[in-house]
Amino acid sequence: MPFFDHVLQVPAYGWADARGELITPSKRQIWSEFFRRLNVFRSKKNWLPFFSWMKVILLSCFFVAFLFFYLSWGTILAAFLYGMIVMGTHGTIWHHRYCTHGAYKFRNSFWRFITQNLTINVIPEEIYAVSHHVHHAKSDKPGDPYNAKAGFLYCFLADVNHQPIAKDLSANDYWRVVKLMNHTGIKANSFEQYKIWGSYAHPARAVLSWVLNWAFWYGVFFVMGGNALAVSLFGAAGFWAVGVRTFNYEGHAKGEEKQREGTDYNNTDNSINQLWPGYVAGEWHNNHHLYPKSARSGFQPHQIDLAWYYIKLMSMLGVVTKYHDNKKQFYEEYFLPHKQKKIAINTFHK
Repeated sequence: MPFFDHVLQVPAYGWADARGELITPSKRQIWSEFFRRLNVFRSKKNWLPFFSWMKVILLSCFFVAFLFFYLSWGTILAAFLYGMIVMGTHGTIWHHRYCTHGAYKFRNSFWRFITQNLTINVIPEEIYAVSHHVHHAKSDKPGDPYNAKAGFLYCFLADVNHQPIAKDLSANDYWRVVKLMNHTGIKANSFEQYKIWGSYAHPARAVLSWVLNWAFWYGVFFVMGGNALAVSLFGAAGFWAVGVRTFNYEGHAKGEEKQREGTDYNNTDNSINQLWPGYVAGEWHNNHHLYPKSARSGFQPHQIDLAWYYIKLMSMLGVVTKYHDNKKQFYEEYFLPHKQKKIAINTFHK
């Protein structure tokens, strides 16, 4: 069986039926799977999804405190910039282009660590990166962990229901997971530890990293603007943590065919380019599906790509030593041929 067919933990309702067609579970089935996988009393191998959502709940408490105690035009602006742009762009820089696709390389582990911790720690790298490889291998097909064709809830709760790695991998398959994650700097469990915890990361190291990250950033924000700023930005991170779970549903057109000629050039799935995710996070999603390993996905002049600007700046400073940039290939293989075809058609009709 191909590695990407079984590297993720299969939900109780399965990926596909006997005919190979996508199984679309009911809302009740999705919620049942969600709470079953969060139950650390049932199995300590559920620790990572539980840990991930515990952070979301804690950040949501900050968001409520922001709304009730620290709401002002200044904190609203700060929260908007941090939650929409800083958190979103960092997610693209770190989790998407580096952890998953290795689109660029750091000079050393120090700068990798700095980039990893540029924002408040929210999403576990393991949950994001491994499942995102599967997403690209099976985009909009059964087995895609956030297949938009199965509905909003299927995507929104995917980090618990569909994205964790399987708990019964062989030693060989587990080391393939380690190979996928090794460049991230997250220390891997031994195979024996994996069999105990069901994860690539060890809970003790994950918790320590989280505590130090949150303590550092709360302290920095407090020095800059007291509890008002710190609570507001932590609340903004909570808003982003919930909102980012809606992205792949929207980024794959809610499971429908909404691609536009001259805007979306990848026709192998339902991914689309959207202005808002593109401007605030560099997520030109259809472009990304054309060239997944490119450190830039904003290829056209209007496609602002803040994540790329950071990577390019780090390259100019010598922090990033290598990156992939497929802008030239995009113009040669897609944009210019399409433009020439339109010119030929218009000329013919004249």
